[in-house]
Amino acid sequence: MENKPEIFIVAAITADGYIAHDKNEMAMWTSKEDKARFVALTKDAGVMVMGATTFRTFPKPLPGRHHVVYSRSERFEDKWPDGNVETTTMPPEELIKSLIERGYKKIAICGGERTYTKFIQSGVVTHAYLTIEPIFFGTGLRLFNGEIPGDKKLKLIKTEHTESGTVFMDYEIL
Repeated sequence: MENKPEIFIVAAITADGYIAHDKNEMAMWTSKEDKARFVALTKDAGVMVMGATTFRTFPKPLPGRHHVVYSRSERFEDKWPDGNVETTTMPPEELIKSLIERGYKKIAICGGERTYTKFIQSGVVTHAYLTIEPIFFGTGLRLFNGEIPGDKKLKLIKTEHTESGTVFMDYEIL
């Protein structure tokens, strides 16, 4: 039997459900354990999909990973011509098919809220790796900014927590 590819959301959220104060914020508010988890998950996948705003929060492409960036107005491969970055406007289903054809078995969806929403709405996401940080923002950007068609049921696979109160939750999307 062929292994089904794993298409996963990886996100850190506050205890009150926010992924950032605003669209330009780097995830410097998350714990060192969350950053290590992000690196491990995205390096294991080998490919990261994100929106242009999220990509711009990085000073440069992250080593050891291919970056696919959604943008209608900017070609990121012009600035990073080493083949490690590509720009796309493909619908999620087409992009996933293309990445699988290129040999990727795991695909990390890394934000922001429009990209998370687009992928969860498309029905291609199989897993979610969420970090809950022990902080309230009160306002900001949510994990999803749009309506999710029908209820998305989740099956909790694993939880862990750190001494500082960070909680890691791994879900399968049913």
